[in-house]
Amino acid sequence: MSKRVVVVGGGVIGLLTAFNLAAKVGHVTVCDQGEVGRESSWAGGGIVSPLYPWRYSPAVTALAHWSQDFYPQLAERLLASTGIDPEVHTTGLYWLDLDDQADALAWAEQQRRPLVEVDIASVYGAVKALGPGFAQAIHMPGVANVRNPRLVKSLKAALHALPNVTVREHCPISGFEHQAGRVTGVHTGDGLLAADDVVLSAGAWSGDLLRTLDLELPVQPVKGQMILFKCAEDYLPSMVLANGRYAIPRRDGHILVGSTLEHVGFDKQPTAHALASLTASAIDLLPALEDARVVGHWAGLRPGSPEGVPYIGPVPGHEGLWLNCGHFRNGLVLAPASCQLFCDLLTGTPPIIDPTPYAPAGRLG
Repeated sequence: MSKRVVVVGGGVIGLLTAFNLAAKVGHVTVCDQGEVGRESSWAGGGIVSPLYPWRYSPAVTALAHWSQDFYPQLAERLLASTGIDPEVHTTGLYWLDLDDQADALAWAEQQRRPLVEVDIASVYGAVKALGPGFAQAIHMPGVANVRNPRLVKSLKAALHALPNVTVREHCPISGFEHQAGRVTGVHTGDGLLAADDVVLSAGAWSGDLLRTLDLELPVQPVKGQMILFKCAEDYLPSMVLANGRYAIPRRDGHILVGSTLEHVGFDKQPTAHALASLTASAIDLLPALEDARVVGHWAGLRPGSPEGVPYIGPVPGHEGLWLNCGHFRNGLVLAPASCQLFCDLLTGTPPIIDPTPYAPAGRLG
């Protein structure tokens, strides 16, 4: 297939979309308004599971399960081809003192997922750093986290090594070229970039770009702030989540704690209020962090969408324009499945899962 495809947006979704398409089409160009992977993909925690998977629709669940199973081989492939390890780190995850624990266990039984109730004494035995006062827990042993900045770095390196892929950073898109109902390219600061197909994967900025075609995409920026501590490598053996906040151990002893959920438009400025709130949550979860230094504090903008269901597929009435965006809090979780499904749809391959729930048709204003 000799198609020329332009991918607008260089987060994990855009990069992995390009990576998958490269083997199937003639040429792929990725355009990002800044440096690729430096927005939501860089800022997130990288838990390879929705925070509360039982609270999501079957549409999100289907993508999440496919991606969770695929992540280890994706990481191995990227490491082998680039020498950069995305660090898919399987630690398991404990949820503590949930209000809807019974719902979680019922969901796990129905989905045949290994999520089980565990005695709180065994949790304190396994996670010795855990703070006092927790009364109940459930555990999923196979949950991993991916070191998202390294995932972005490895995807970027993999794309640079492909002869039919061009990555254009600091290349904002102002709109789409369209002729007789078909999108035939994008407008950049350097002029028209022609394409047979254009893929919009611009995260929280996707709605603004579609508005240039008088289409309303219900994707809004939702700010999230995180903090990072540095501890001993064996300080935290598992991810833990309580009261809406989580702690994620990296292999080298860094501990990520997040996150906030703020509707403040495109404001990405970290705040003292969030720093205080996240630090307090961190100390409640892991009291020894009171003596640890915060080595990082940042904010990112998630692409908020109704019920967190992404938009994957062609845009009706605008032939040649496609969406792969709107993953809200689960872009890193859902990326492998979303991008494989998208590649299947664009190339006419039988799709890995039913694409109907993600289709833009009927979901745009």
